[in-house]
Amino acid sequence: MITAIVYGDGETTEYDDLASARAAAGTTWIHATEVTDAELDAIADEFDIHGLAIDDLGNDVRAKTEEFPDHTFVLLKTATLARGETTFREEVATSPVGIFLGDDWIVSVTTGAAPVVERVRRAVASGDERLLHRGADFTAYRIIDVVVDDYFDLLDRIEDEIEAIEEDVLETPDRATLERINSVRRELLSFRKQVWPAREAVGVLARGDPDEVDPDTEKYFRDVYDHLVQIADLTETYRDLVSGARDIYLNALSQSTNEVMKTLTVVATIFIPLTFVAGVYGMNFDPAASPYNMPELGWGYGYPAVLVVMALIAVAMAAHFRRRGYI
Repeated sequence: MITAIVYGDGETTEYDDLASARAAAGTTWIHATEVTDAELDAIADEFDIHGLAIDDLGNDVRAKTEEFPDHTFVLLKTATLARGETTFREEVATSPVGIFLGDDWIVSVTTGAAPVVERVRRAVASGDERLLHRGADFTAYRIIDVVVDDYFDLLDRIEDEIEAIEEDVLETPDRATLERINSVRRELLSFRKQVWPAREAVGVLARGDPDEVDPDTEKYFRDVYDHLVQIADLTETYRDLVSGARDIYLNALSQSTNEVMKTLTVVATIFIPLTFVAGVYGMNFDPAASPYNMPELGWGYGYPAVLVVMALIAVAMAAHFRRRGYI
């Protein structure tokens, strides 16, 4: 789908063909989504867009800003969390948003549905004064600003998940908790790969390097750049929090294992003297044949007496370990 809008001096006009929109007075905005290669080539021919920039839209390249003789190409990516139906793991889904910026025209291209661009387009169509009285560079700023604002929404969801993980780590650490920690770590790493190139791309616009960016618009791009710096810092902070949660999980698991080993050690230690006593009186030597006989073997109360002694030893050792805090 291709939409063509020409706006300026508080008026907005929609056109059905590219040539008429390009020739009309005012700022021309062409938005193309889910277009064919032929339609994309037609747009490129009409606005003399470089072929390499067109190729970047179909390739999985990082965000960037590239200057050409007659226009500037800005490539950003939207980022959303898509939760699976049968697994907890959330994946960062990205979609490219290409912006071609000329002196009095702007072309935006998306490979799929892009609500962020549609929001700005509706604002222009409804007569938003902030957009109608400014040039194409300000419209490009608004698109980029909306894309970056959605990054904050993604981080808010990740923050909520980190808080839930921290509670589970302290209360009921289990295998599922570790999987959730690793999932969030992967998503933060994937999101970080989108944020850092986007910051560099917007930084070029914030410095006013392209001729198509008006000096009055540079401060708006600098504001977006500051937001991206903040997002990058939050991403690193959340990665540290997730790493801390993983360390807490491993420490809790190690502590649980130590508690089990301590209990087993106490039990084994109590049974060591009992095993010794049972071993001594379990030797099958003939008392009559040995000059060093054991008089207890011929005593009628020898068996219960040994059991009582063994029980007393076990109770005494258990009480000692309890006083020391081992059990």
